[in-house]
Amino acid sequence: MQLQHPILGDGRPLGTVYGALLNDRATVERLEPQFDSAPYKAAPKAPVLYIKSRNTLVPSGAVVQIPAEPGEVRIDATIGLVIGRTATRVSVDQAMEHVAGFVVVSDVTLPHENYYRPAVVQRNRDGFCPVSAVLRSQPGFDIDNATLSVSINGQRAYERSFATLVRPAAQLVADVTEFMTLSEGDVLLLGPGEGSPVARPGDQVRITVPGLGELSHGVAKETQA
Repeated sequence: MQLQHPILGDGRPLGTVYGALLNDRATVERLEPQFDSAPYKAAPKAPVLYIKSRNTLVPSGAVVQIPAEPGEVRIDATIGLVIGRTATRVSVDQAMEHVAGFVVVSDVTLPHENYYRPAVVQRNRDGFCPVSAVLRSQPGFDIDNATLSVSINGQRAYERSFATLVRPAAQLVADVTEFMTLSEGDVLLLGPGEGSPVARPGDQVRITVPGLGELSHGVAKETQA
């Protein structure tokens, strides 16, 4: 089956995909005791970002290959904001005017708990970011109160609400664009939720966001080229 890579509505590829760490209140509360430790000895004040590089992007329906060790991956399911026009130092009130649509994202990562070093090895393996088509929300959809569920092999494995974000969507756009420009086509992920489920070779993952859309992908053992 030929799978088309994620593209914008006009056929262009997505821009840079940024993810936001520590944007879930429960995760921040769990890690709070660590924030007083070296090297920073304080909780981060600005958004903590990482990049899902282009080699990670695959469309819905893809099969994500994972290494034999550890033999499982964490599914940090989330929603991405697709930037519709250049955003630099935008206010919270203006932030969503710069968002052209949304994507449902399976931010696949090897399990890890390090927030102080870029987790490139864990998050940026080939195919580790299945992305839905760019979606327009249905009437009544509220990004600040959206919910998401993950089913693995047809069984409900995880649910989360975006009402528990440290920085809701508009605030996140405003805070990120305070120190960097987001360009048309870039994607800003709202970040992992607490307690994300794990998937193993042979599993089928489906992520559903009511009022928005869904994404599905498989998981397989990595094979040598």
